[in-house]
Amino acid sequence: MSESTSARPSAPPGPGRLIAAGVALTIAIVVPLLVWTFAKTTPELGGIPFFFWYQFLLVILSVVLTSIAYRLVSSHDRDRRAAMGLGRGGQS
Repeated sequence: MSESTSARPSAPPGPGRLIAAGVALTIAIVVPLLVWTFAKTTPELGGIPFFFWYQFLLVILSVVLTSIAYRLVSSHDRDRRAAMGLGRGGQS
């Protein structure tokens, strides 16, 4: 009985994960371009002016958001390939 449900290909994944990845990458790109958010020297953090530690924080944030986007796109691609009946390899 359960063989018929497992033999049937599943539906391809929706665009939700791709949209979330796009939003994460958009944040990582747009926030550093908002000069008014960091064009100041106070508050200092351990004697380091705001501009410098904020830029370093943005680098870390961009790495985290890019990693999240990569994982979202990878899982979407894996599910899409599984729904199409393709293996892990690049060509079939």
